[in-house]
Amino acid sequence: MKTLILGAMAIAAGATAAPMAVPDISTLNPAAMSAIPFDKIPWKSSPSTPGADTANLVGDQSKPGLYVVLNRFNPGNFSKPHYHPSDRHIVVLAGTWWMSTSPVFDEATTVPMKTGTIVEHTARQVHWDGNRSSSTEPAVVMIFGMGPATRVACTGPDAEKGPGPCATALAKAKGG
Repeated sequence: MKTLILGAMAIAAGATAAPMAVPDISTLNPAAMSAIPFDKIPWKSSPSTPGADTANLVGDQSKPGLYVVLNRFNPGNFSKPHYHPSDRHIVVLAGTWWMSTSPVFDEATTVPMKTGTIVEHTARQVHWDGNRSSSTEPAVVMIFGMGPATRVACTGPDAEKGPGPCATALAKAKGG
């Protein structure tokens, strides 16, 4: 009986088995799946948001069909007020992502979206987003939808011409 009790105590203390080795990603069959570790994502400078980065994961936003992209907003990087002709879906993967539905750019109007938050940018609704200057880490979001995905700016040389969601949002903001 004494041997049985001592054996049970050794098992409870973890003295009987060495830790199991954990295989790495290279052991997976590449014909069955592919994987990119988070620290190996192929980031490129974002053409639409200076200072931010983007990585295309699935499809092509400029063509019909499903697309999935990552955007990384470094502290102080924001898009400017804009809208998209079709719905876009977003998951906050890291950091805090800040967004506003005001047609006027003002960092003080942004609302925090914490890691794990799921957001829908509704078609033809003005918004803008990014990462506050006071942040200490990048905000990373995964965006997906059906292409072609375009972006219509509310200000600047490529801004919406004539009546549309930007003009409507500005009129509402001014009480019109």
